[in-house]
Amino acid sequence: MRFVFNLAARYTLAMRLLLSLTIITLGITGCKPPNDEAIDRKNAIVVIPPVLTSKSKELVVLTHNGPSTYFVDGTNNYSGLEYDLAKLFAAELGAQYKVKFVVVGNVTEIIPSLLKGKAHFAAASLSVTPIRQQLVKFSTPYKTVQQQVAYNTKEKAPKKLADLFGKRISVPAGTSFAERLDKLAKQEPKLKWHADRRANSDELLEQVADGTLDLTVADDYVISLMQNIEPNLGAGMAIGEPEKIAWAFPKNGEPGLHKKADAFFAKISKNGVLRNLIDRYYGHSERLKTVDARTYIKNIRTLLPQYIPLFQEAEALTDIDWRLLAALSYQESHWDTYSTSPTNVRGLMMLTEATADRMGVTDRLDPKQSIKAGAKYIDLIREEIPKRVPEPDRTWMALAAYNIGGAHVEDARVLAQRMKLNPDAWADVKKTLPLLNNYDYYSTVRYGYASGGAPVIFVESIRSYYQILQQQKARNQTVLPNFELAN
Repeated sequence: MRFVFNLAARYTLAMRLLLSLTIITLGITGCKPPNDEAIDRKNAIVVIPPVLTSKSKELVVLTHNGPSTYFVDGTNNYSGLEYDLAKLFAAELGAQYKVKFVVVGNVTEIIPSLLKGKAHFAAASLSVTPIRQQLVKFSTPYKTVQQQVAYNTKEKAPKKLADLFGKRISVPAGTSFAERLDKLAKQEPKLKWHADRRANSDELLEQVADGTLDLTVADDYVISLMQNIEPNLGAGMAIGEPEKIAWAFPKNGEPGLHKKADAFFAKISKNGVLRNLIDRYYGHSERLKTVDARTYIKNIRTLLPQYIPLFQEAEALTDIDWRLLAALSYQESHWDTYSTSPTNVRGLMMLTEATADRMGVTDRLDPKQSIKAGAKYIDLIREEIPKRVPEPDRTWMALAAYNIGGAHVEDARVLAQRMKLNPDAWADVKKTLPLLNNYDYYSTVRYGYASGGAPVIFVESIRSYYQILQQQKARNQTVLPNFELAN
């Protein structure tokens, strides 16, 4: 099994083409209805059988491509928070249930398609708004978001409504962003904006970053993700009050399915599964500072290419994604093969003398030896993590152990269990690691004091670096994207 983890904040043109071809090949776009669907061709309405009582047990879910919904990751696998939630919901209904995703062009098409009966529900990162509530019924919300104005940091940050006047502003049509701006424009005619029926939020954020658009409105977490990729993106004033994200069901849909969805969200909210999923996709989104991201992107273009073959050789040995190894190496040495710490930790992977000896390294400054040894060492540490810990949490904990030692990570897991958190989830363990510098806590565990905040920063920074590298079209690609740098 390859250890590849998700989180893409934007897609290259090649990725979009690949996604389109893959969708067509697998037949998941909903263009051809299943045999047991009844079609009203006059009104283009698809009447899908109730999933709970039909023989097919096929759960049809509406979504669209996006970093928070449904996308193809760096290894051509389907991913996304809504994708994972829908798959988990189907499993909760029973092993015989399967999910069919109907992927529409953009969020504008979601509710109209749902009202035409093309799916049992929509999992599309939809905000609960008064207008939408008139058309559909929502499940229990699973996430809270805040709309913000995104701007280019070369310009002045918008702090009040008047700062939006005279600006080129665009948002995706049919979104809650459009609803908010429409309401504001009725109050203040000087506010002009455009509803784009083709672009999604990440595309418009890219336009703001490259200066072809002045402003857009997006959810706070999406802006945070994009800031790791577009360092000159800024988050300005908030637009309105925070909103809730939920699944949308047709009002004349299957009542039992809506109830089961509410019960599902109640369950995963209580047992920590929802928290862990959200952390998996967004937990690292605010870790990198702008200057860090800018320097990193520059180094991707100038330093990394010479080491890619070595990282790929290490992947062949350990089955750890070379991009994750490269992200770890950057966190350790910024890809400086001569890097040396005051404590004589050296090389691209910053190996101690003891670790180098254990891994058979004769020259820590030799990139090939350093990368190979660092990868093998991480693999060994990961094997020491209890088998019940799932991926990617298992690898995040291994990285924490790489930084602070496995004993202290185990102490943090003990504290998590005592505090009725999940010791097998990184989202919970990263809460208890910092407690190891507090006497009230470290005095009660086996290995005592540790600077527990350091490994949390270490791991979350690596996750951010890794996410940026995952923008590549494929895992085995050796030519990196032409990242745009801010001047």
